[in-house]
Amino acid sequence: MNRPQYLTIDNGDKAKLPFSSIEYETRLAKLRGHMATDNIDACLFTSMQNVAYMSGFLYCSFGRPYGCVISHDASTTISANIDLGQPARRSFGDNLVYTDWQRGNYFAAVASLLGDCKRLGVEFDHLNVAMQMELKAALPGVEFVDISAAVMAARMVKSQEEITLITAGAAVADIGGFAIRNAIAEGVSEQEIAQAGRLAMETEIARRYPESELRDSWVWFQSGLNTDGAHNPVTTRKLKHGDILSLNTFPMISGYYTALERTLFLGEPSPAHRAAWELNVKVHEHGLELIKPGTKCSDICNELNEIYAQAGMLDARTFGYGHSFGILSHYYGREAGLELREDIHTVLEPGMVVSMEPMITIPEGQAGAGGYREHDILVIGEAGSKNITKFPFGPEHNIIAPDWMAKAS
Repeated sequence: MNRPQYLTIDNGDKAKLPFSSIEYETRLAKLRGHMATDNIDACLFTSMQNVAYMSGFLYCSFGRPYGCVISHDASTTISANIDLGQPARRSFGDNLVYTDWQRGNYFAAVASLLGDCKRLGVEFDHLNVAMQMELKAALPGVEFVDISAAVMAARMVKSQEEITLITAGAAVADIGGFAIRNAIAEGVSEQEIAQAGRLAMETEIARRYPESELRDSWVWFQSGLNTDGAHNPVTTRKLKHGDILSLNTFPMISGYYTALERTLFLGEPSPAHRAAWELNVKVHEHGLELIKPGTKCSDICNELNEIYAQAGMLDARTFGYGHSFGILSHYYGREAGLELREDIHTVLEPGMVVSMEPMITIPEGQAGAGGYREHDILVIGEAGSKNITKFPFGPEHNIIAPDWMAKAS
């Protein structure tokens, strides 16, 4: 039976995308300028973050390859037939669908869009060895050029439209945080509390962006020993009086991630717990002051390290002090060139959006045991930075009275 390797599908009108046509045209123009300078004929993006950044289409892979081919005069997403018309509706530019009637149809679709391309920009940090081998077989004589670092650098500086969306995301994260705070009580499980935060965020995203896709927002609410790692999953553990708590809300709006992270206690913390918490808050507050244009990422780390070192707590640090925001998630994307780490020497500039999120962990069995983490998001401007996170932090705000204490008062 003769079936096509690829085809176009028109099934419904174009959907409203996260950004304006001018925004996408600007992104494409910047990329094409780089392509012209480096003598690149076309680019094939394969990562979720770059396909979404260039086209507005955030794919769901489920083991299938996706892509976006950008030449000097066209932009086309490549999607699997299982999605039918949704990718075309959600793509800025054109869309080509490959079928799975036979092996290699994805690569045939890519080749059909490249014409006489001699130099092809690809993402070396995303293409695995098997994918590279198949691409080379499908595109004989084509030279592959790594485009990943250049595109990451472009994504690190946000447009005003991006900053508007990220600011809205931070507000949604705060709403999720307050819903979580209100749900905290003895005997309630981490899962139940996380569910309250996630529902509040999804409801708010639907209100603010009624034409968007609702997907991927999540909460990590951790208690007791489970606070020791920043990315520990939610469990069914029930809260007890005296618990250290970690509130983490992560709304996702059209692939754009924002976050709120706070340390809390259920009941009055011990003197050792309070001392560790106050130290981490001190680092957080100073870190917020350091985020401004002209400052080097590594210099921020070195200065904050000194505060921990003077308190004898530097070894309790577990990761860097913050990172860039934009198209990223826990399962895709990362602007690795804009992280507050000792080995990153990027200079902060207007339009960048970064977090300040110091964390220390004291092992179980020691005084003050648990993980302490605060997290705010800052937009860097011409003269300083603006903190777009509004949920309060520190002992003055985040010691939660157990139910019996609240009723007694």
